[in-house]
Amino acid sequence: MNRPSVLLVEDEPHIARGLIFNLEEEGFRVVHFSTGEEAIEALAREDFALVVLDLMLPGIDGIQVCRRLRRLDPRLPVLMLTARGEEKDRVAGLSAGADDYLTKPFSLDEFLLRVKGMLRRSAWYHRTNHAEVYSFGGNRVDLEHAVAQTAQGEQNLTELEVRMLRLFFRREGEVLSRAELLEGVWGMAPDAETRTLDNFIVRLRRYFEGDPAAPRHFLTVRGRGYRFLRDPDAENA
Repeated sequence: MNRPSVLLVEDEPHIARGLIFNLEEEGFRVVHFSTGEEAIEALAREDFALVVLDLMLPGIDGIQVCRRLRRLDPRLPVLMLTARGEEKDRVAGLSAGADDYLTKPFSLDEFLLRVKGMLRRSAWYHRTNHAEVYSFGGNRVDLEHAVAQTAQGEQNLTELEVRMLRLFFRREGEVLSRAELLEGVWGMAPDAETRTLDNFIVRLRRYFEGDPAAPRHFLTVRGRGYRFLRDPDAENA
């Protein structure tokens, strides 16, 4: 049986050794590089099931690697590692295309849970993939091919963006709580504290809203969660 291949891009040797050991103990094949340049070359010649990517790298940093990776494969799951605590750095990683992040130091148990969850969701996505096309507000979203036509042009979607959009589209008009979105998209416990969800909403608004600061389709319902409306004018008529 082929082992899932994980690309680990981490320049701190002691962290890399610990992650490699634990991933291999869990049955993964690990390919490790300490620079972004090496990682980009590997991504161009080899297929991986998951990328674990440090934000701070010598030379080409994790943000640039993630952007280039997304041009090669919009659907490849990416977990970003960062030693920084500032919100702007986490937002930068997610905006570049990362699916989730962990801030160092983190527990190995949490790290492995995130990795396994991302791979499990990826397998589910490819098994259940089928034609779904939605139009709203001048946008056209093809979930089967993970691509959207927007006012800004064509936008390739990551796997988690597809999962979130599918959930919003199928439950149009309903208020989805943070717990429902965390469980339904990331598979996280409903009481998990993460800003990843909020940053993903920001990404969707940037793609699809004429004015992301005054959204008409992806709405915040204060104290309850988020809501998608295909036609806000009809809702208010």
